Amino acid sequence: MTTVTPYRSDLGTGRDGFGQLLRAEWTKFRTVRGWVIGVIVAVLVTAGIGLFAAGGTQSSCQQVGGGPARSGASCMPTFPLGPGGEPVADSFYFVRQPLTGDGSITVRVTSLTGLIQPPNASPGPPGPADMRPGLVPWAKAGIIIKSSLDQGSAYAAMMVTADHGVRMQSNYTQDTPGLSGAVGQQSPRWLRLTRAGDVITGYDSADGTHWTQVGTVTLSSLPATVQAGLFAAAPEYTVISEAFGGTNSSFTASQATAVIDSVSRSGGWRAGPWTGGYLGAADASGTGGYHQAGGRFTVTGSGDIAPIAEGHGGQLDPAMTINTYLVGTFAGLIALAVVATMFITAEYRRNLIRVTLAASPRRGRVLAAKAIVVGAVSFVAGLAGAAAAVIFGAEITHARRYYEFPLPWPTELRVIIGTAAVLAVAAVLALAVGTMVRRSAAAVAIVIVTIVLPYFLSVTSAVPLDVSDWLLRVSPAAGFAVQGAYPRYGQVTALYSPLSGYFPYQPWAGLAVLCAWATLALAGAAVLLRRRDA
Repeated sequence: MTTVTPYRSDLGTGRDGFGQLLRAEWTKFRTVRGWVIGVIVAVLVTAGIGLFAAGGTQSSCQQVGGGPARSGASCMPTFPLGPGGEPVADSFYFVRQPLTGDGSITVRVTSLTGLIQPPNASPGPPGPADMRPGLVPWAKAGIIIKSSLDQGSAYAAMMVTADHGVRMQSNYTQDTPGLSGAVGQQSPRWLRLTRAGDVITGYDSADGTHWTQVGTVTLSSLPATVQAGLFAAAPEYTVISEAFGGTNSSFTASQATAVIDSVSRSGGWRAGPWTGGYLGAADASGTGGYHQAGGRFTVTGSGDIAPIAEGHGGQLDPAMTINTYLVGTFAGLIALAVVATMFITAEYRRNLIRVTLAASPRRGRVLAAKAIVVGAVSFVAGLAGAAAAVIFGAEITHARRYYEFPLPWPTELRVIIGTAAVLAVAAVLALAVGTMVRRSAAAVAIVIVTIVLPYFLSVTSAVPLDVSDWLLRVSPAAGFAVQGAYPRYGQVTALYSPLSGYFPYQPWAGLAVLCAWATLALAGAAVLLRRRDA
């Protein structure tokens, strides 16, 4: 009788864990040439479209007073930079005296009036006949302490404005409200600034007796002697409207005139007459000045003391921004969505899903493994494409000597990583949709309609701003908010729209909306995957 000894492997019994499943799905992904090519295409289109946008932008301008038209880098403006590195407008009429050491200045403002050049006025410097009475909303006048007469230098100011009451503003980006309401003979505003070392404190009062502290700011490395006194400024009269693919903008001159009296000072002020003149903007001469009669000053000025917002409707047009470099993100998203849907629909089409589920019967784990693989691959692809677009786009801009809107490197890094995260989450959403509908074309169409289309309609101004705001709040396209790199400034009139890189949500809040959509889609896909036959 023959005895047969059963075969026993020397290998121990293995555990069919999630790690093995994850590795199997990764092996499956990387061995399909079409999917790998699709990921490479996503990287190339994300970077390539942005680089094309950076290299293809052109500008032209006409010299003031006639002469041949110019183009390219010769048209690009230059702007002073504030203490935080942001481009700023720093031009105003300044009636000043030096202040050495600590001190204070107190004034009463009894009137703020102005003139505006209508949009249809003849080109060139405006004359008296070209102006009509009026004030732009952020016309301002008051008192200021400034580090130096260099444009972009640190400052703190207390001011009255045309439509926004009393404000304390400092270092261009900081704005704190004080008393509300317009200034006038029946409602004067008292303003005070005090200096104690590097600390400037602002106060306001309606009667000169009862004072309220509006704010305190520390101006780092403030010199011993600063320039301080009275000022008046009025930004350009700006009309900005959306149009398909861009904006329609018009800018005309304006000026503000303030009547200031009850001027009192204490501390290290130098004895001597006041000095009046424009800080910056030599072309503003002739549109401002001051008159002193006894203790009353009448100060007239144009210009502004504020940051320049990206999308200011032409002042920095065509400035290059990080949003310009990342304009190809939507194309990369479409390419990755195709790959992500095929990662599951190809198995249904070839009836291989039965093999996959037979090898790993726990269907939820299969979906989770596929989501991790496609999300990780998409994140790496998005990171490579976004980084290449930003790095090489900046190189192209610098080589062409075009203006690039400055951005702190942490913000730039956040935008690049955030863009990669958007592509990764969108790919997971596409995988979930593909699992539910089981058809690649239908799944990709759904992704395009829910993510790409709202983004495209918003950034091209194809729909009104209110509609685009709604779309970018409720749809998965909210995730593009991670590409919002520039702050909104309440004290600057600008078109804060997706066209200029502004989104209704804060960056990570917008990404959270996209993640919520992806989570819901994954949950629905998991339920259907368990309930339906393979």
